[in-house]
Amino acid sequence: MTKPRDHGGGLDTAIRTYGGVRANWLDLSTGINPVPYPLPTMAPDSWTALPDKAAFSRLYDRARSFWQVPEGAGIIGATGASAIIAALPHTIPQGDVCIPGPTYNEHGAAFQAAGWTLGQDPSRVVVAVHPNNPDGHLWQASDLTTPYTIIDESFCDTGPEHSLIHLANRPGTVVLKSFGKFWGLAGLRLGFAIGDPAIIKRLTDLLGPWQISGPALMIGAEALADPQWADETRARLMTDATRLDHLLTAKGAEVVGGTPLFRLYKVKNAAAAQDQLARHHIWSRVFPYASDWLRLGLPPPDGWARLEAAL
Repeated sequence: MTKPRDHGGGLDTAIRTYGGVRANWLDLSTGINPVPYPLPTMAPDSWTALPDKAAFSRLYDRARSFWQVPEGAGIIGATGASAIIAALPHTIPQGDVCIPGPTYNEHGAAFQAAGWTLGQDPSRVVVAVHPNNPDGHLWQASDLTTPYTIIDESFCDTGPEHSLIHLANRPGTVVLKSFGKFWGLAGLRLGFAIGDPAIIKRLTDLLGPWQISGPALMIGAEALADPQWADETRARLMTDATRLDHLLTAKGAEVVGGTPLFRLYKVKNAAAAQDQLARHHIWSRVFPYASDWLRLGLPPPDGWARLEAAL
């Protein structure tokens, strides 16, 4: 039997335990922007027609511009970064992979499912989550010199100055980008792999045609061409993350780390804290490997008073 993977979300489980209905819960267990990109008006054929090459080219051109992708790097999009994570182990020669942790566990699960061995030797294949989930650790380019390097930048759009995208034209290197988190549209399912053209070609063959829906192609292209929204969102997220830190530390928590989209705190008993919040229909994130770690995403504008009252 496959071991359950530890994730945020799972609000249906919380509802079964604590009652209520989804609409009345405040889900802070994920790191998704609570103020999403405004959905543009979509042409009917976004829904009714198979996506064409022009739609893919438009999305990829705007992605290259937004992320300042270096010349020579390949790019491929898919239905979320998770689809790319599942396929990546099949694009490089099998062996041992080093995934420094604790970190996002889908990488390890994907490599194990593909027959790889999880090891500690960082000399051949390394997966670096940058910034790391859940503690926000940032990697340096000098740390990542292995023949094959996967850099997961799913949470890096809040701080583009930290991006290692300039390594994407290096042989054996792939940088992952997640659209749903920063733009707050996780249900759209859109992610990107940018890097070594040979690996991107293998990913393209594995993912097959029309691997992005018509609505996702259109919305993604619109959002990536809106740098003003991105700049304003970064400023708001930083302000809200600071506000959340002040609120939690005033209640005795200690800031461990995180990103502007989620914050990690040290508390006396994380399970008890999660239970207390859940009784107010606020869902948080705890970790099986750290009984004193509590992770919270940012509340929406109308959720701050509820969170403060629950604390």
